[in-house]
Amino acid sequence: MTWHTKIAIFDFFKGLFRPLAPRPPADPPGPRIYARSEHCISRALISDPALKVLYRLKKEGYQAYLVGGCVRDLLLGREPKDFDVVTNARPEEIRATFRNCRLIGRRFRLAHVHFGSQIVEVATFRGLAQDDETGDRVLENGRILRDNVYGTIEEDAFRRDFTVNALYYNIADFSVVDYMGGMEDHKASTLKLIGEPEARYREDPVRMLRAIRFAVRLGFTLHPSCAGPIPQMAPLLRQIPAPRLYDEVMKLFLGGYAVQTFEALRHYRLFGALFPDTEFSLSREEQGFPLTFVAQALDRTDRRVQEGKDVAPHFLFAALLWEPVRAHAENQIRDGANDIVAYQEAGADIVTKQIHQIAIPRSVSQPMRDIWALQPRFARLQGGRPFRLLTHPRFRAAYDFLVLRAESGEAEAALADWWTRFQDADEPEKKAMLREADRGNGRSKPRRRRHRPRKAVA
Repeated sequence: MTWHTKIAIFDFFKGLFRPLAPRPPADPPGPRIYARSEHCISRALISDPALKVLYRLKKEGYQAYLVGGCVRDLLLGREPKDFDVVTNARPEEIRATFRNCRLIGRRFRLAHVHFGSQIVEVATFRGLAQDDETGDRVLENGRILRDNVYGTIEEDAFRRDFTVNALYYNIADFSVVDYMGGMEDHKASTLKLIGEPEARYREDPVRMLRAIRFAVRLGFTLHPSCAGPIPQMAPLLRQIPAPRLYDEVMKLFLGGYAVQTFEALRHYRLFGALFPDTEFSLSREEQGFPLTFVAQALDRTDRRVQEGKDVAPHFLFAALLWEPVRAHAENQIRDGANDIVAYQEAGADIVTKQIHQIAIPRSVSQPMRDIWALQPRFARLQGGRPFRLLTHPRFRAAYDFLVLRAESGEAEAALADWWTRFQDADEPEKKAMLREADRGNGRSKPRRRRHRPRKAVA
């Protein structure tokens, strides 16, 4: 039996036992309609492209709503990044309505309406597939390739993850439509799952990460029913494809709330499912600097995000994985290995293990390894080595990494200060600093003897 055949059989049985879509209550209550006077959403806060899409769909006789994070953020007085529209129009009808429209997606058919560089995403109401129905569903070897089961706005609301993400802004009368009690949870700053929490987490374990991200970013509290199952279900994240987890980690730590996110992930035992080697290192209590170092690196990331500066993913991952790399390298050094070689090999080993859980691309992992490998070279201050290190492409990132290590107490503060002065000094001052470093290390050069000719022997 070939490997491809085994994979096909595995996918087939996985498809047979995949979680069923959530079911609505047998007799669901009607929606709560909040009139314009009962909420703070103004059309002045909605982007012009989104308003054009909403009004055009309404003019053509279709229902049109804003939904999800944009409604949630507008109620908080924040400016949404994107505006998502839902409608009862089918994708082909949406495309016929807008000349500047493209249909994308295979499994979930979506319409993208283009306005220059801006895109408004339009989706058709999703339905709940029954056991004996397939709708517009295509399967191959048990895997769902297309799942375009359309339904009503009530079914669409039940398919969403959190109650505060199931609020609909109706362009017809400027009201907010609430099927899941999301408005009350929004007022209480509470994040609550729609449906039975354990079933929803098993259906998609990434929802646990989304719960942490939304709670931290919005300043909300996880509802006990939502928070309770997470620590026990955290290992389910190991079933998620590694590339998807990489995207989720980027959202978690590059949103400007990395420190609070890190603390929440550790509290709910999710961090160990993402970075098992780092969690093992941080759980050891005989040293305090590893936890301090990670916290300071994440705080630095948050400050750069808040200042509108770019954040290098390789620096973030280098910090998150530094402690297992350092511990691995120090073990090799104690066994007699060269320090530079030890850090190179330790970095390669840790990255190889980590990418099975989070698919860190090579464009990120290689700079990480360079930063780690340069750390022992900062301690070599003799001869022309400091000059050569200054010309290394990763010098600046590695130097910033050294400063963070010194601030946490893991590296010598005097060494970081020396490099801070050295890189800004002029040429004569650099040479003087090198001579001073040589004397400080007890490696002053011996005075060269003059050669004197021997006297002739009579």
